[in-house]
Amino acid sequence: MSTVQLGSALTVPLFGQLGPLGTAGLRLGWAGLILLIAIRPRPRDFSSRDLLACTVLGLVTAGMMVFFMLAIAHLPLGTASALEFLGPLTVSLFGPRKGRFLWAAAAATGVVLLTEPWHGGADLVGVGSALLAAGCWAAYILLTQRVGDRVTGLKGLAVSMPVAALLGLTLAAPDLTERLTWSPLWTMLVLAVLSPVIPFALEFLALRRLTASAFGTLMSLEPAIALMVGLLVLGQRPGAAATLGLVLVVVAGVGATRAGARPTASAKEALASSACA
Repeated sequence: MSTVQLGSALTVPLFGQLGPLGTAGLRLGWAGLILLIAIRPRPRDFSSRDLLACTVLGLVTAGMMVFFMLAIAHLPLGTASALEFLGPLTVSLFGPRKGRFLWAAAAATGVVLLTEPWHGGADLVGVGSALLAAGCWAAYILLTQRVGDRVTGLKGLAVSMPVAALLGLTLAAPDLTERLTWSPLWTMLVLAVLSPVIPFALEFLALRRLTASAFGTLMSLEPAIALMVGLLVLGQRPGAAATLGLVLVVVAGVGATRAGARPTASAKEALASSACA
């Protein structure tokens, strides 16, 4: 979460040169190339269903990145991240864990305080883009867990990210054709390593160990991290309501870490044996 938000904050100054679509496309392009070269997935490692799941994951990943870049071009980083968090929050509502509604309610209240909708005058393009990113993020969590369970290592990510890169670069082509120079090209290479390469690889590993609902609620920490990064890097200062919202989403995130581990294969077998006995 820290690398995602730091990468997003460092990308904002490049919007004037590349535009939101251009920055998103270049980050996805570099990330896809890096993972394809580093992991080198082979077709025989995948079934046809796995390849389809990886392809859909790639499309969802591109949507998540593109819509979030559009959102932070119109909204403060903390506000955009809080709205995007509605995706993981929705996932958390369907978990089997005791107390899930309590943590979800705390996180939802925090999101409301962070966005302060009672002030009105919200940027509709920014809000709409953030909500679309939220939908993509919810799908991303579920698909990442499925692909991570079926494909060993990071091979699934090494297939999904190049798919995301192709879509992202296609959308960004008009902006990049007119604006791209060598300096931002290499800058985006560094930012692509910071995000999405590092955080997406870590999320693949995390979702092998956590339930999707626990992961989704734990991601309530992201708006809090976004607020801090926005303050330190971009000078975006939160008000009193946003600070209270920060506390609530942190509390919800801490609550999500309890009883959020997925059962291991041996544990599943033990449960099955006891059930049969």
